[in-house]
Amino acid sequence: MTPDAPPAHLGPVLRVADLAKDETRDIEVEPDAETLRALADTLDLVDLRKLRFTGELRPLGRRDWRLTGHLGATVVQSCVVTLAPVTTRVEEDVARNWVADFEVPDGDEIELPETVEDEPLGTEIDLGGVIAEALALALPPYPRAEGAELGETAFTAPGEKPMTDEDAKPFAGLAALRDKLAGDDDETDG
Repeated sequence: MTPDAPPAHLGPVLRVADLAKDETRDIEVEPDAETLRALADTLDLVDLRKLRFTGELRPLGRRDWRLTGHLGATVVQSCVVTLAPVTTRVEEDVARNWVADFEVPDGDEIELPETVEDEPLGTEIDLGGVIAEALALALPPYPRAEGAELGETAFTAPGEKPMTDEDAKPFAGLAALRDKLAGDDDETDG
Protein backbone atom coordinates (compact mmCIF):
# COMPACT_ATOMS: atom_id res chain seq x y z
CA MET A 1 0.00 0.00 0.00
CA THR A 2 2.58 2.57 -0.92
CA PRO A 3 1.69 5.43 -3.18
CA ASP A 4 2.85 5.03 -6.77
CA ALA A 5 2.23 8.67 -7.56
CA PRO A 6 0.60 11.02 -5.06
CA PRO A 7 -2.25 13.22 -6.29
CA ALA A 8 -1.01 16.31 -8.10
CA HIS A 9 -2.06 18.88 -5.49
CA LEU A 10 -1.48 16.96 -2.24
CA GLY A 11 1.30 19.26 -1.15
CA PRO A 12 3.73 21.77 -2.52
CA VAL A 13 6.69 20.82 -4.68
CA LEU A 14 9.43 23.29 -3.83
CA ARG A 15 12.26 24.19 -6.17
CA VAL A 16 15.47 24.02 -4.15
CA ALA A 17 16.94 26.97 -6.08
CA ASP A 18 14.04 29.15 -4.88
CA LEU A 19 14.50 28.35 -1.17
CA ALA A 20 16.22 30.97 1.00
CA LYS A 21 19.31 29.32 2.51
CA ASP A 22 18.90 31.12 5.85
CA GLU A 23 15.13 30.97 6.32
CA THR A 24 12.78 28.44 7.89
CA ARG A 25 9.56 27.86 5.98
CA ASP A 26 6.32 26.90 7.77
CA ILE A 27 4.36 24.15 6.03
CA GLU A 28 0.64 23.53 6.42
CA VAL A 29 -1.24 21.15 4.14
CA GLU A 30 -4.98 20.39 4.30
CA PRO A 31 -6.07 18.90 0.96
CA ASP A 32 -9.53 19.43 -0.49
CA ALA A 33 -12.12 16.63 -0.84
CA GLU A 34 -11.13 15.79 -4.43
CA THR A 35 -7.48 15.37 -3.47
CA LEU A 36 -8.41 13.26 -0.43
CA ARG A 37 -10.49 10.98 -2.69
CA ALA A 38 -7.60 10.61 -5.15
CA LEU A 39 -5.16 9.76 -2.34
CA ALA A 40 -7.66 7.28 -0.85
CA ASP A 41 -7.86 5.56 -4.24
CA THR A 42 -4.07 5.50 -4.54
CA LEU A 43 -3.71 3.91 -1.08
CA ASP A 44 -6.66 1.53 -1.58
CA LEU A 45 -8.66 3.07 1.28
CA VAL A 46 -12.44 3.00 1.60
CA ASP A 47 -12.30 6.69 2.56
CA LEU A 48 -9.89 9.37 3.72
CA ARG A 49 -11.97 11.79 5.77
CA LYS A 50 -9.35 14.21 7.01
CA LEU A 51 -5.67 14.87 6.46
CA ARG A 52 -3.59 17.64 7.94
CA PHE A 53 0.15 18.12 7.93
CA THR A 54 1.92 20.92 9.80
CA GLY A 55 5.64 21.37 10.06
CA GLU A 56 8.66 23.34 9.02
CA LEU A 57 11.35 23.09 6.41
CA ARG A 58 14.64 24.56 7.52
CA PRO A 59 18.16 24.74 6.19
CA LEU A 60 20.51 22.09 7.53
CA GLY A 61 24.05 23.31 7.00
CA ARG A 62 24.91 25.09 3.77
CA ARG A 63 23.13 22.91 1.17
CA ASP A 64 20.92 20.40 2.99
CA TRP A 65 17.32 20.70 4.19
CA ARG A 66 15.35 19.19 7.10
CA LEU A 67 11.58 18.73 7.29
CA THR A 68 9.93 18.07 10.66
CA GLY A 69 6.21 17.95 11.18
CA HIS A 70 3.13 16.11 12.27
CA LEU A 71 0.61 14.22 10.13
CA GLY A 72 -2.93 13.65 11.33
CA ALA A 73 -5.51 11.75 9.29
CA THR A 74 -8.78 9.87 9.66
CA VAL A 75 -8.80 6.81 7.40
CA VAL A 76 -11.38 4.14 6.66
CA GLN A 77 -10.14 0.70 5.61
CA SER A 78 -11.84 -2.63 5.01
CA CYS A 79 -11.65 -5.14 7.87
CA VAL A 80 -9.40 -8.05 6.89
CA VAL A 81 -11.92 -10.52 8.34
CA THR A 82 -15.39 -9.15 7.56
CA LEU A 83 -14.68 -6.38 5.00
CA ALA A 84 -16.69 -4.02 7.24
CA PRO A 85 -15.39 -0.43 7.29
CA VAL A 86 -12.84 0.27 10.05
CA THR A 87 -12.13 3.89 10.97
CA THR A 88 -8.67 4.70 12.36
CA ARG A 89 -7.12 7.95 13.50
CA VAL A 90 -3.50 8.22 12.36
CA GLU A 91 -1.13 10.54 14.24
CA GLU A 92 2.44 10.40 13.00
CA ASP A 93 5.54 12.55 13.44
CA VAL A 94 7.46 13.00 10.20
CA ALA A 95 11.13 13.88 9.71
CA ARG A 96 13.18 13.95 6.49
CA ASN A 97 16.57 15.26 5.49
CA TRP A 98 17.50 16.08 1.92
CA VAL A 99 21.27 15.72 1.67
CA ALA A 100 23.27 17.20 -1.21
CA ASP A 101 26.17 14.74 -0.86
CA PHE A 102 23.97 11.67 -0.30
CA GLU A 103 25.79 8.44 -1.04
CA VAL A 104 23.77 5.41 -2.06
CA PRO A 105 25.16 2.31 -0.33
CA ASP A 106 26.43 -0.28 -2.76
CA GLY A 107 27.15 -3.96 -2.43
CA ASP A 108 25.14 -7.14 -2.50
CA GLU A 109 24.05 -6.88 1.10
CA ILE A 110 23.50 -3.65 2.99
CA GLU A 111 22.14 -3.12 6.46
CA LEU A 112 19.35 -0.58 6.63
CA PRO A 113 18.84 1.47 9.77
CA GLU A 114 15.51 1.20 11.61
CA THR A 115 14.50 4.70 10.49
CA VAL A 116 15.50 6.17 7.18
CA GLU A 117 15.30 9.95 7.18
CA ASP A 118 17.95 10.91 4.61
CA GLU A 119 17.21 11.28 0.91
CA PRO A 120 19.29 12.63 -1.94
CA LEU A 121 18.73 16.33 -2.63
CA GLY A 122 17.59 16.93 -6.19
CA THR A 123 16.27 20.08 -7.82
CA GLU A 124 12.88 19.79 -6.04
CA ILE A 125 11.50 18.79 -2.66
CA ASP A 126 8.13 17.05 -3.08
CA LEU A 127 6.31 17.58 0.21
CA GLY A 128 3.15 15.91 -1.14
CA GLY A 129 5.14 12.75 -1.84
CA VAL A 130 6.54 12.79 1.70
CA ILE A 131 3.04 13.20 3.17
CA ALA A 132 1.59 10.38 1.04
CA GLU A 133 4.48 8.06 1.95
CA ALA A 134 4.22 8.87 5.67
CA LEU A 135 0.48 8.13 5.61
CA ALA A 136 0.98 4.87 3.71
CA LEU A 137 3.59 3.69 6.23
CA ALA A 138 1.39 4.64 9.22
CA LEU A 139 -1.71 2.75 8.07
CA PRO A 140 -2.68 -0.32 10.10
CA PRO A 141 -1.58 -3.31 7.98
CA TYR A 142 -4.44 -5.59 9.11
CA PRO A 143 -7.40 -3.48 10.23
CA ARG A 144 -10.06 -5.40 12.16
CA ALA A 145 -13.61 -4.44 13.00
CA GLU A 146 -14.47 -4.67 16.68
CA GLY A 147 -15.26 -8.27 17.61
CA ALA A 148 -14.07 -9.69 14.27
CA GLU A 149 -12.20 -12.94 14.73
CA LEU A 150 -10.74 -15.44 12.34
CA GLY A 151 -12.45 -18.80 12.62
CA GLU A 152 -10.62 -22.08 12.33
CA THR A 153 -10.84 -23.78 8.96
CA ALA A 154 -9.42 -27.24 8.35
CA PHE A 155 -8.78 -28.67 4.90
CA THR A 156 -7.79 -32.25 4.24
CA ALA A 157 -8.10 -35.07 1.75
CA PRO A 158 -11.34 -37.08 1.85
CA GLY A 159 -11.23 -39.76 4.56
CA GLU A 160 -8.33 -38.13 6.43
CA LYS A 161 -8.53 -36.48 9.87
CA PRO A 162 -7.98 -32.69 9.49
CA MET A 163 -5.10 -31.14 11.41
CA THR A 164 -6.23 -28.66 14.08
CA ASP A 165 -4.40 -25.78 15.71
CA GLU A 166 -3.79 -27.99 18.74
CA ASP A 167 -2.14 -30.64 16.52
CA ALA A 168 0.24 -27.96 15.28
CA LYS A 169 1.59 -27.37 18.80
CA PRO A 170 4.09 -30.23 19.26
CA PHE A 171 5.41 -28.95 22.57
CA ALA A 172 1.91 -29.10 24.10
CA GLY A 173 1.95 -32.86 23.49
CA LEU A 174 5.41 -33.15 25.04
CA ALA A 175 4.26 -31.15 28.07
CA ALA A 176 1.30 -33.51 28.50
CA LEU A 177 3.65 -36.52 28.27
CA ARG A 178 6.01 -34.93 30.82
CA ASP A 179 3.10 -34.31 33.20
CA LYS A 180 1.88 -37.89 32.76
CA LEU A 181 5.35 -39.29 33.43
CA ALA A 182 5.72 -37.05 36.48
CA GLY A 183 2.37 -38.38 37.73
CA ASP A 184 3.58 -41.98 37.25
CA ASP A 185 6.73 -41.19 39.22
CA ASP A 186 4.67 -39.82 42.12
CA GLU A 187 2.62 -43.05 42.28
CA THR A 188 5.71 -45.32 42.32
CA ASP A 189 7.49 -43.23 44.96
CA GLY A 190 4.60 -43.46 47.42
